[in-house]
Amino acid sequence: MVKDLCKTTGSMSSSTSLMDNLFQRSLEDLIKGFRLQLLGESAFISRALDEIRREIKVTDPSTKSTALHKLTYLAALHGVDMSWAAFHAVEVVSSSRFQQKRIGYQAITQSFNDQTSVLLLITNQVRKDLNSANKYEKSVGVVLRVFEKYPDAVNVCFKRLVENLQSSDPQILSAVVGLFCELAAKDPTSCLPLAPEFYKILLDSRNNWVLIKVLKIFAKLASIEPRLGKKVAEPICEHMRRSVAKSLVFECIRTVVSSLSDHEAAVKLAVAKIREFLVEDDPNLKYLGLHALSIVSSKHLWAVLENKEAVVKALSDEDPNVKLEALHLLMSMVNEDNVSEMSRILMNYALKSDPVFCNEIISSVLSSCSRDVYEIIVDFDWYLSLLGEMARIPHCQRGEEIEHQMVDIGVRVRDARPQLVRVSCALLIDPALLGNLFLHPILAAAAWVSGEYIEFSKNPYETVEALLQPRTDLLPPSIRAIYIHSAFKLLVFCLKSYLSAEEPTSSSLSQESSFGSSPMNAFTHESILNLVNVMELGLGPLFGTYDVEVQERVKNVLGFIGMIKQEIAEKVNPQDNETEAYRVTAFMDDVFSEELGPVSATAQDKVCVPDGLELKENLRDLEEICGESDSVSYTDKISFSVSKLRIRDEQEASSSSSHPPEGAAAASLLEHRKRHGMYYLTSQKDERNSNGTPSDYPLANELANELSLDSFNPKRKPSKARPVVVKLDEGDESRIAPKAEKNPETVNGDESLSRAIQTALLAKNKGKELEEEESSRIENHESSEKTKRKKKKKKKKNEERSSKDKSRRQGEVASVSEQVIIPDFLL
Repeated sequence: MVKDLCKTTGSMSSSTSLMDNLFQRSLEDLIKGFRLQLLGESAFISRALDEIRREIKVTDPSTKSTALHKLTYLAALHGVDMSWAAFHAVEVVSSSRFQQKRIGYQAITQSFNDQTSVLLLITNQVRKDLNSANKYEKSVGVVLRVFEKYPDAVNVCFKRLVENLQSSDPQILSAVVGLFCELAAKDPTSCLPLAPEFYKILLDSRNNWVLIKVLKIFAKLASIEPRLGKKVAEPICEHMRRSVAKSLVFECIRTVVSSLSDHEAAVKLAVAKIREFLVEDDPNLKYLGLHALSIVSSKHLWAVLENKEAVVKALSDEDPNVKLEALHLLMSMVNEDNVSEMSRILMNYALKSDPVFCNEIISSVLSSCSRDVYEIIVDFDWYLSLLGEMARIPHCQRGEEIEHQMVDIGVRVRDARPQLVRVSCALLIDPALLGNLFLHPILAAAAWVSGEYIEFSKNPYETVEALLQPRTDLLPPSIRAIYIHSAFKLLVFCLKSYLSAEEPTSSSLSQESSFGSSPMNAFTHESILNLVNVMELGLGPLFGTYDVEVQERVKNVLGFIGMIKQEIAEKVNPQDNETEAYRVTAFMDDVFSEELGPVSATAQDKVCVPDGLELKENLRDLEEICGESDSVSYTDKISFSVSKLRIRDEQEASSSSSHPPEGAAAASLLEHRKRHGMYYLTSQKDERNSNGTPSDYPLANELANELSLDSFNPKRKPSKARPVVVKLDEGDESRIAPKAEKNPETVNGDESLSRAIQTALLAKNKGKELEEEESSRIENHESSEKTKRKKKKKKKKNEERSSKDKSRRQGEVASVSEQVIIPDFLL
């Protein structure tokens, strides 16, 4: 019975493994699913990792190796951590099947390091494979790791590796060429002497994989030796003409456009092959064609112009990666001559695209147009109209970027402010925008612009109504506070214009201002009263709101209205400049009249630190003053400790005359003030001086769908001069992200490896060089030992001398301290 049970259990286990293996997704299935997924990259990778973690725990070696194979792909291309699978890699390496063993060794090279806990388990397996009679288990693939760890090993086996470049065995040749491809990627100079051997392989080999690796090597070598380009250009073109393998053709294209771009005939042939990729139905090939075109576009823009129709058509492709590559390719060609046409065409595609790609288009347009402080923008009226239309695209989620540019243009470009106010008023009036959370930052910018540049408004009354409409309760309190403050600035401006104007005449009322049909200085008594009533009606329900900032601004506005409403209601003479209403309004107008300008991102660094201010002093001593619980963060303690210190100083100053401190407490406080005087702030206060009907504009979605050659390179000149854009000396330019510092150990290892390879390549008498190297090493060792002994003697003498000087100085200080008179309050 026990035997039958075991047999039954074994058969069930094997059948389970068989079912797992039968329905398991392969690496090819994973890659196809990744290209067609709609979840997003991070979500898809997370689900794939969960699937791999389940599969890699089963006992079936085929299922385990397939799961490990997929994990190595995710780790190599998407940076997934696979250190947790180190033990499973050891299990797969021990398999008797070469295909699974190869996957295991690949996983080890990606996941093992010096601290891997199962590192010792692999030692015997590597020794066993090295002694195997099977030629496919020779460890040529791990030679690169050996070279990186022990550069001296190059001198031992490098000659044998070079000889294998002439091997007739395709497997050995493939492994050796792959090794040199990795070495050339690290240091092309070290592999340059082997160019004749690689050239011979380029001519004679019929193995596509080997040819692809050789092409990668020549792409690196041609960058340091230009004369190689003329030599290899014709063989590469020959491979492009006769090969039917798309992988080999693409590698030839990439080599030409990246490293042989000065050879016109080769570039023309490569562009012709790129065109074949662009018209393929396979999205993978189409993506590769667009990628190659983006590489060649930096030096040969004509190649993109010749394929413009295919690039624009790719914006409608179903594959998201193809659409993104086409978008990036189009935006790389934008300049001040074609920015208008390109942006409008892309907006037309944004209107009919899915939300993700729609926002990619909007972000790309915003980024390109704002590049180098709007360098390519000539017509700011058009661009501000475009920003307004972006806010009305249904899927727009780039509210913060649009908000920043609206405010930034208003601050930098004076000539653009009238159009900016018109666009902002149109956005505020549109009630449909209030319900979209992503557009709230745009509405905040529009409200700020309408209040800051009210002098350009056509109809302030209509703007106030928009700012105080009941549907603004859909906005968060922080933005409602901006709305209220802008309405306040509008009211102050209108009152100042009304109270400071002369008695309006029929002639002045008939004149039109430069910004509309309603002159700003033609406010009547009835219009001002109506404006005040509208504000009271809109702000009244907010008087008891729970948000403190909104409540404070509401009370400020209503308090101001209460001060001037009575005098306005009594119909005071506008020419009387001595009224209380005029004085209060003039004061508030002065507060808002100071113009805001752009501030450099590096402005804070230019502020000189005042003398006596210690910014780097340890502030831990403030904890004993704060006396707060440990649950409060240290930063929070510092934020309110300053106010406590000021209050304590004032209390001490006020009570010093009647209740002077006594005893130990007074001495302790005085001592603390002496030691930490920089933390005690003075109580003096720092006095500081403070100083329409929407117009129609062109819609971005009323455009042609086709792209003509003139759109990319129009010959017509802009109709008007470019407005002045305020630029700062520093801080406006795009900052280049600092490159990641290389690990010193890795850098030193690469340099020593490079030197070892060059020594092995250029050596004429290996034995002699080894002897010389050994003798020089011995000499260096002996000289270093002598140097160390000399340093130790010198260090010992310096220590003895410093100890004598120290004892002498202590004696001098002791003699001087006897003559110092100690103050009474320190005793």
